[in-house]
Amino acid sequence: MAQKRKSIIKRALLLLTIVTLFFLVFAGRVVYVQVSKEVNGQNLEAMAESRWTTSTTLHGERGTIYDREGEALAEEVQSYTAFAVLDEGYEGHVENPSETAEKLAPFIGADVSELTEMFQTGMEEGKFQIELGSGSKYMSLSKKQKIDELALSGIYFRTEPKRYYPNQVFASHVMGYTEHDMSEAKMGLELALDEEMSPTDGALSYQRDRKGTPLWNVQEQLQEPENGEDVYLTIDSNIQTALEQAMTKVNEQYDPNKITAVVANAETGEILGMGNRPSFNPNEYETISNYTNYAVSDRFEPGSTMKMFTLAAAMEEGVFNGSDEYQSGTYDIGAETIGDHNNSRGWGEITYNEGLVRSSNVAFAKVALEKLGPERFFEYMNRFGFSEPTGIDLPNEATGNLAEVNDLNTAITGFGQSSAVTPIQLLQAATAIANDGEMMTPYIVDKMYNSKEETYSYEATPKVAGTPIGEDTAAKAREKLEQVVISENGTGQPFQIDGIGVAGKTGTAQINDPNGPGYLSGDDQNIFSFIGMAPVDDPSIIVYVAVDRPNLEDTEAGSAPVSQIFNPVMKQSLSYLNLSPDDVEEEEVYEEDGVSAESYIGENLDEAVSHLEDRGLEPLILGEGTSIEDQYPAAGEPLIIGEKVFLLTDGSISMPDMTGWSLRDAKRLSTLLDLNLDHLGSGFVSDQSIDPGATIKKEGYLTIELQTSSETQSEQEQKENENKDESEPRE
Repeated sequence: MAQKRKSIIKRALLLLTIVTLFFLVFAGRVVYVQVSKEVNGQNLEAMAESRWTTSTTLHGERGTIYDREGEALAEEVQSYTAFAVLDEGYEGHVENPSETAEKLAPFIGADVSELTEMFQTGMEEGKFQIELGSGSKYMSLSKKQKIDELALSGIYFRTEPKRYYPNQVFASHVMGYTEHDMSEAKMGLELALDEEMSPTDGALSYQRDRKGTPLWNVQEQLQEPENGEDVYLTIDSNIQTALEQAMTKVNEQYDPNKITAVVANAETGEILGMGNRPSFNPNEYETISNYTNYAVSDRFEPGSTMKMFTLAAAMEEGVFNGSDEYQSGTYDIGAETIGDHNNSRGWGEITYNEGLVRSSNVAFAKVALEKLGPERFFEYMNRFGFSEPTGIDLPNEATGNLAEVNDLNTAITGFGQSSAVTPIQLLQAATAIANDGEMMTPYIVDKMYNSKEETYSYEATPKVAGTPIGEDTAAKAREKLEQVVISENGTGQPFQIDGIGVAGKTGTAQINDPNGPGYLSGDDQNIFSFIGMAPVDDPSIIVYVAVDRPNLEDTEAGSAPVSQIFNPVMKQSLSYLNLSPDDVEEEEVYEEDGVSAESYIGENLDEAVSHLEDRGLEPLILGEGTSIEDQYPAAGEPLIIGEKVFLLTDGSISMPDMTGWSLRDAKRLSTLLDLNLDHLGSGFVSDQSIDPGATIKKEGYLTIELQTSSETQSEQEQKENENKDESEPRE
């Protein structure tokens, strides 16, 4: 019995010991967890925080690129991506794959059979939803609305930001592009200023209950997003538009290998316009065929435009006497013979002034070699900046390549061969002649704005790159270069512009044969160019145009396509700089074919309408009243026959149907009604965010989409065909 009792006591003590140890371990664990707040290496606070806390990314916007007047050239906009829900358990799923595909495919650029198969395969694999291909991504509001009108079951949209270029083919090589989702910048200023324009995303964290509902009175943690810096360019959209239109016309008519053109402010070096062909629409970057901005990255032998600088150098040194005579035709330098461009026939014994006007190679070979000499000549070529990049704020600028200093290279470079330069180097050098000897560094970024700091992080100022010649030389050189344009025998005659004194020099550059030594031979196998400045007395604008191997008619000279770009662009440029009518006859369009706006404020509406119609103008009435309270354009402003005049009356205002309106008219409407206008595309209005007839609230927002006439016509034809198909009987 005693033994049994001892055994029970021992077991009890053992059990007590085990329980005590377990309690101590458990208590120790509790203390450890309380102190360390960790279980299995995981922090309990972090686990609770993650379970009850939600964090949302706040998107920062990429900086916008503006022109000099603040019009957006590249911006972040909301877009729409379509997707299809296939799960039959979801109320709004795709019910009829073939019918849905047939209706949807034309809007997303998909093949009907392939889209049908996508739907059916997704259903068979039990997928809840599927994407619909590249054509369904990053769509505009107008396309989304058109798809919405189809009322297709199972087709939905999500919104997402994308990079958008509202003017499409517009200074494309200058701006470059980013991927649609802005994940990567590829070329142009988009790439060069990617760091400055890239945003920093923020975050919002808040606590929620187990149903996901945000908890009240719990402090949120907010990290504000930072938008990228906005970039303002020196580009003038009016000038750039004129440049693009002229290049497109020449490109279609002459089908050249390439075109490049640059417009600059002669006094500051600001680039007002720059373009190339082939070009591209940055919104459709998948189709780009030419990634090169020829204006800054193309190095070539410039041809006779170089004679402008040979002339200026000789005049600065006092060794150019235009009345001296020489024998044109050929010029022997050792074993080499230089010939004039008319198959070395020349024009007999002529003066150097006539040699300039006729663009004689012999004349400028002799000026460079005999009057300046190799060392002095190449010293001036360096002064004019041909041996180094200009430093323009665009990526991938090429460097000029001056030939080795010797007699032959001196003579040949003197008239534009042997040495290679870039278009932007030629333009920079020309500013010295236009700007009284001061050569201006070209630039295209005017300023950058940091919205967080509310200040400009960068502001450009005109910079003198050098003074290769003096003021007196520059003025006299312009006088002689004007003769190239106005003289009876001048090669620059096609570049005459009524009412505007133009000084400049033509160029017919030979092209190196890629398959062997020498140059390409045959008709039109040249780069035809012109660099000109105006007005002659005090140039404000310099325009350089080069057209590579155009297909000319037998009766046409190489200057024909070049002048079709230079002349209208120079006129537009001078007009937009508001020069006086004495210098620019652009105002003739108003003097001969136009009228001035009169004041109709306070007058009877019917009488004002009748008066406007009698003058050949189109009155557009805003408001339901009979008394005119405001108008646009204001009294005294010039109008072209047929233009709209907006008359604002008292009473509620209804939105007019803007279909077919120009952007100019849309801006006038928004100005008069204090509307915040946003526009996408170019051409004429095709869609508007405020429906026609809707009541307009001042200081509201109006978004319009514009299309070219060809796009509008194509859509109209498509609608007519659809209507025709619907009206035809079916079997």
